[in-house]
This record gives sequence, C-alpha cells and structure tokens, in this order.
Amino acid sequence: MIPTLIGISLVCFILIQFVPGGPVEQLISKLQGAGSLSGASSSEMRISAEEIENIKSYYGFDKPAHIRFLQWLKNICQLDFGDSYFYEEPVLDVIVARFPISLFFGLSSFFLSYLVCIPLGIKKAVKHGSLFDVLSSSLVYIGYVIPAYALGILLIIYFAGGSFWNFFPMTGIVSDYHDSLSPFNQILDFLHHMVLPMICYMLGEFAVLTILMKNSLLEEIKKDYMRTAIVKGSPFNRAVFKHAFRNALIPIATRVSEIFTVMFAGALLIEKVFDIDGMGLLFYNSIVNRDYNVVMGMIFLMSIMSLLGKLFSDILYAVIDPRIRFK
Repeated sequence: MIPTLIGISLVCFILIQFVPGGPVEQLISKLQGAGSLSGASSSEMRISAEEIENIKSYYGFDKPAHIRFLQWLKNICQLDFGDSYFYEEPVLDVIVARFPISLFFGLSSFFLSYLVCIPLGIKKAVKHGSLFDVLSSSLVYIGYVIPAYALGILLIIYFAGGSFWNFFPMTGIVSDYHDSLSPFNQILDFLHHMVLPMICYMLGEFAVLTILMKNSLLEEIKKDYMRTAIVKGSPFNRAVFKHAFRNALIPIATRVSEIFTVMFAGALLIEKVFDIDGMGLLFYNSIVNRDYNVVMGMIFLMSIMSLLGKLFSDILYAVIDPRIRFK
C-alpha cells in the first residue's frame, strides 16, 4: 500500500507541474490587472525579475520539482498539508469544512442503497422471469440510464416549485431561518432539504447493486450444492438463505469497501444543481483555481481511504467464504 500511495502521489504531482496558469502566474496576472485598472503605464505594470522570484519563493516554487515533492512528502508525514493558495487557509481546514455534508450524503446513500438493493436483488433472483422481475428491472434500468444531474433538474421542476408541485426546497442544505428553529425542527429542516439530492446520489449505485445481487444469487442457485440441498428435502427459500445467500455476498463485499471513500464521494453536477458546497465542488474549484495543495491533499486522502477499502474487502472475503485464507 505504501509504494502504491507514493506512486499515486508522484504521478499526480508530475501531472500538476504541466498544468499552465499556476498560482505564480495567477498572482502576476492579478498584479498586472490591478495596475491596469489604476491607470499605470505599461512600464509601471511590468514586474521585475526580483519580484517574480519573491512570488515563487512565497509559494515555494523557487526549488526544483523533485525537492518540492520530497518536502511535500515530509510535511504529509507530519500531517501538514500546507496552505490553500485560493482560500488562504490550512488545507485540512478547507477540507474539514466540507467534510460533514459529504460524509452525510456518502454514508446515507451507502446504507440506504444496501438496505434496499440487497433484499430487492434477492427477491428478483427468487422470482426470476416473473412479472415483478420484469417490471422492477425496467425501472432499475431506466433509473440507471438517466444521468443523476438530469434527474436532479427534473425533480426540481416537478417537486421543488419549478413548474408543478412545491414539496421540497429547491437548493441548499438548510432554510434561511434554520438557526431560529428548535433542535428537532432543525433536523427536520435539514432532512427535508436532503430528500431530492439523496435520490440523485443513490441513483447509479442502486441499479448496479440490485443487478449485481440478483445475478450473483442466480449463479449460486444454479450450482450443484443447491440442487443437492433441495433433493434432500430442504425448502427452496431455506436453501437459498442458508446456502446460496452467503456465497452470493462475495461480489457485494467488493463494493462494501466503498464505505472508506464515501466522504469523498462528492458528485460535482449534483452539488451544482442543488447548490451544495461539498467535496466534489471543492475538488473541481481547486483544479480550476490551480490550488495545488488542496488538490494534492484530497488526492492523498482519497488514495489512503481507497487502499484501506481494498484491504477491508480482502478481509471480508475470508470472513464470508471459509475457503479463502490468507497465509
């Protein structure tokens, strides 16, 4: 995991070096623009080489790239992610400020998807080919092909006062009068704002999990040990839950590892549609504004959590399937 993490960081650091318009260039452009607005002549607007070197030194760009990367690694080991060029705050503070809302969306959509999709996938497998299976599959596939942001726009038009009903707030995560409400009503107000965005967050995962659960269980039902259990007199439903269900969970275990990265599961377009300042929007704005420290900090944290998630999946394999052992 450690070499992989260093490799990811190195590749991203190298790519960032080739992106034009970094913080040095942006500050120089701002200074020249300020001089232009003040009516200064072109000679007065010109920035000297010494001033440019001072700007590079201020941002730490006066050193070679490999030295800066090693220094960045050293600081990361001390949990120092540097300061944001754009927000002018410590990177961790910038990320932590958006962390709660992204964590809420990530965990909520994760658990709701599993609570609904696993039972639905089991029923679809048991009722394979029935009217229920056909109708539910149609709905699942329709939901899968609709982009989440497009669904968000439709939900606003139909249910948030766009053109039809006004059941839910259009944007934001709380009302303007949120602070004047009682604690219980504040929770209700927050949840009221979360309904439409949560539907959009769950959309893609819902279809994938349902079909994965169904196909995995169908494959297990067709195996010899299931036929043997039924021939010996075990009822079909009991054989499914006692024998096939546990084996069918092995592919699902792979996706359970996503719980480690749900706090970074910001969906940019959904956040733009519903005006939610989460991780997705932060990452996008940081790239646009060439806020390298924030970009590298988020990539580093996402990589750590993703690698831990993969390790967690491997452990789950051994827990679910006794045939798997790590030596």
